[in-house]
Amino acid sequence: MDRVDYESVVIQDLLNFYSRQELNITPWYQRRAVWNQPQKAYLINTVHEKKPVPSIYIRHTIDLDHERSIKEVVDGQQRVRCFIEYKEDKFPAPHPNHKKHVKYSDLSKEEKTRFLLTALSVGYLVNATDGDVIEIFARINSVAKTLNPQEKRNAQFSGEFKRFTLKEAVDRLPFWRRFGIFTDNDISRMAEVQFASDLVMNLREGLQDFSAPRLTTYYRTYDEEFPDQDLLKKRLERIYSQLLEQGDHLKGTIFCRPQILFSLMLILDKKGSLPKQKVEQCITDLDSKFEAVRSGDTPSALTTDVYEAFSSGNMHRIKYRKKRDAVIKRYLA
Repeated sequence: MDRVDYESVVIQDLLNFYSRQELNITPWYQRRAVWNQPQKAYLINTVHEKKPVPSIYIRHTIDLDHERSIKEVVDGQQRVRCFIEYKEDKFPAPHPNHKKHVKYSDLSKEEKTRFLLTALSVGYLVNATDGDVIEIFARINSVAKTLNPQEKRNAQFSGEFKRFTLKEAVDRLPFWRRFGIFTDNDISRMAEVQFASDLVMNLREGLQDFSAPRLTTYYRTYDEEFPDQDLLKKRLERIYSQLLEQGDHLKGTIFCRPQILFSLMLILDKKGSLPKQKVEQCITDLDSKFEAVRSGDTPSALTTDVYEAFSSGNMHRIKYRKKRDAVIKRYLA
């Protein structure tokens, strides 16, 4: 291989290459797996939202006999196919200017132009041999690290539930950082996205035991369609507004631990809007009782009950979620 030339290519150019039969998107070494509709819609929405799209790699050679360029997609087959099919009106996708998913033909002239002029990063593998291509394809598609369950969900699903919970987690980034709920490392491994996903599932279904397989099933069930999003947004906004009202009264307390915060959030949702002073007193009282036991003071039966509910066992299991639920409700009564 001579070199890799990176160029900016707009979507319309790729479509032109394909229509003129100058672009082969199904070379022999490519996987034949086809994206499902949520995955396709997610990519198109990424373009509409002006978010980055991964680079596409194309082998570029010259057919000397016919004096023409030959372009062959090494990595990005499904992305290119997705652009082609969207232009052909084969599926709808979310658009920030439209409440419902829209096909290409539903877009305004300005929206169509913006879509077609979206610039993509294309790496041209100049004079790459079959051996070069096989090695590069393997390197591009190798996994550099072991994915945790939430990272696997993020890679596997691209539909409505993922979009909703991912946006919810990202929008709350200032909250996570202000109160120290998740570290930067936690966020880099998508701990806050799993938290948001589990929270939304519990808001809809009632208090649940945490189960990674159940959460994955939830992603799968609501990949195509996730109802009541507007109502859930309002419920979540009300919860976070009450927590933000607490300011420094919340910061540094046991309620900045994810699973304890999780329990408080579900209760705030059930009880609706509570007086700021009542929530503040609950946080202060429970935090002081927990700290009293942890610091070695002689515990009463009441403080021992609090300590066990907030520190014992696997905090995400239903047994301890129910204990915390009962204790917090008692202090908010």
